Amino acid sequence: MNQDMLTQISGKGGFIAALDQSGGSTPGALKQYGVNEDAYSNDAEMFGLMHEMRVRIMSSPSFTGDKVIGAILFEQTMDGEAHGLPVPTYLWKERGVVPFLKIDKGLEKEADGVSLMKPIPGLDALLDRAARLGVFGTKERSTINLASSTGIAAIARQQFELGEQVLSHGLVPILEPEVLIKSPDKKGAETILRDELRKGLDALSGDRKVMLKLTIPEVPDFYRPLIEHERVIRVVALSGGYPQAEANQRLAENPGMIASFSRALVEGLTRSMSDADFDAVLGRSVDAIYQASTHKY
Repeated sequence: MNQDMLTQISGKGGFIAALDQSGGSTPGALKQYGVNEDAYSNDAEMFGLMHEMRVRIMSSPSFTGDKVIGAILFEQTMDGEAHGLPVPTYLWKERGVVPFLKIDKGLEKEADGVSLMKPIPGLDALLDRAARLGVFGTKERSTINLASSTGIAAIARQQFELGEQVLSHGLVPILEPEVLIKSPDKKGAETILRDELRKGLDALSGDRKVMLKLTIPEVPDFYRPLIEHERVIRVVALSGGYPQAEANQRLAENPGMIASFSRALVEGLTRSMSDADFDAVLGRSVDAIYQASTHKY
């Protein structure tokens, strides 16, 4: 494990950018960027356009370790290049941004109020490759819709089992059991989730530590016991579909929680923008998300 990266992720002010849209979410992300589906004819062209967008973001003057302390990548982005360098190398060596990798392969159909992760074939080989490329950690997402005790217990169990596998490769897992913002009982689901995550953290073996990526809670500072847990490196927040302004306002009410936004980060960016306009819009977003992550009510 890279100790300089660990120091940055565990204690530096800033936030983590989520640049990991994949598969089914890519067309929507490209459409938000002003690229309609008639602009590409196959997956290779689609992912090529997505890679172009990501490199443009990473290369922007505001996208540095001063405020963006980490970035979560899609597998094809990790394996690609930025300005002649492997993307993880470019991020860390040229931008001062710690690279993470999204490893989940999508979700099972909802059952018992939750959607577990699908199996991840070839995971050990992927984790070995990520470590060789200089990736610091991983992110793995599952979702919670209902306040189901048994469903949420299953979600937490799967997250920690996968986290143990990631840790065995010398990488730090970001466990992401997302409570959907449209859940009919979001507060109730968050209460169950907090208890299940505490159980999982208490059961971690040896001196192992993880990160958590959670939906911004309905009750401000609700995840304080997790933020202060000795087995937690950092708790980061997903935007979950909230517009950037609302996500920032909610985040600012949660001391110790920093952003890991995706859609809220790229809000307002389009492919047709001049570089100056693109950098200006991204810079304002970076500043606003940084403020919400570091300056609390």
